[in-house]
Amino acid sequence: MNPDAEKPSLPRCVILGGGGHARVLVDCIRESRLSEIEGVLDADPSIHGRKVLDVLILGGDEMLGGLAAGGVTHFVVGLGGVRDNGPRRRLFELGLLFRLAPLSVRHPSAVVSRWAGVGPGCQLLPGSIVNAGAVLGKNIIVNSGAVVEHDCVVEDHVHIATGARLASGVRAGAGAHIGAGATVRQGIAIGERAVVGAGAAVIRDVAAGTVVAGVPARPLDKGPG
Repeated sequence: MNPDAEKPSLPRCVILGGGGHARVLVDCIRESRLSEIEGVLDADPSIHGRKVLDVLILGGDEMLGGLAAGGVTHFVVGLGGVRDNGPRRRLFELGLLFRLAPLSVRHPSAVVSRWAGVGPGCQLLPGSIVNAGAVLGKNIIVNSGAVVEHDCVVEDHVHIATGARLASGVRAGAGAHIGAGATVRQGIAIGERAVVGAGAAVIRDVAAGTVVAGVPARPLDKGPG
């Protein structure tokens, strides 16, 4: 008997976006054996035919319908975000429009409490930590080495960048961006679409759409609309 015949087949997924963030996702999916990757789609025609690691960039988003009809069942948002998470949200909604399921990605080195809630399409990258009682919405990046402590609530489409730390009880509103290496003190509320600059120390609530930076963090300007 062929031992491989008894193994369940993996779902087939497509990655939406072919930049640097997609490379990390390809590696995570390969390491965790979550899915078979059909290919990458990207709106930039100049990179069609290239590869993201060993995965071919097939073409643009107009191929989604054909891929879905051909047996692809899941999608992964391969676009990162430095400030504005609106493009990530739009790609997520595009995948849903074609009736594909968002694939949640978790690197084997990520630590996630069994008492945490993780929504669809979340990406828990190498060395990230999500502790007990934390609740993550959909399409969230907890990037490499980032920490979401107990009882935090992170709403949809948030990016918690590399090495950022949310202390206990933090609430991050939809579309917010927490920059690399930033620290948010316990109990703080970060408003929708707010941006916390890299390395900032947030000790006061941040209003929706505001950009803060520094130690301690202070408002700079309005964030993405």
